[in-house]
Order: sequence, then C-alpha cells, then structure tokens
Amino acid sequence: MTNIALTQEEVEAITGYKNATKQLGVLKNRGFVRAYINRKGEVILERSHYEAVTRCEMSNSQPTMRKVANLSIFNKAAA
Repeated sequence: MTNIALTQEEVEAITGYKNATKQLGVLKNRGFVRAYINRKGEVILERSHYEAVTRCEMSNSQPTMRKVANLSIFNKAAA
C-alpha cells in the first residue's frame, strides 16, 4: 500500500531543503498549493496532489499577478 502523503525524505529530495518553512516555500512556488506544515512541523504533501501537478492536471491554479504601483501622477506633475 502506498502512502497518502510523500515521505519527508521525498519532500527533501524534491525541494533540496531540510527546513520545513523553506520546503513549503519551494513547493508553493512550484504550484503545490495544497502543501502545508502539520503540528509536528513537517511538510505534508498529498501524493495524489503531487502526481496531478506534475502531470499538469491542476488547471484551476492561475498564475499570480504582480501588483505594480500606478506612478503616472508623477509623470503629469513633471510635464
């Protein structure tokens, strides 16, 4: 029987980090939005979610838009 979640060794191999916070940051940046840190301080990533994301089946995740300040008022004042 396979585990429901990836092992800590698998998470470490994927992210390259042992620190849970850094692991979570890498996973979130790679699209694993359901990853979280449990009460023991370990990163939990469901195997089914991992497989779906790596097969590009998670279509509901949208790219994040970067907010840009509207500085056009300064251009008008200088003119």
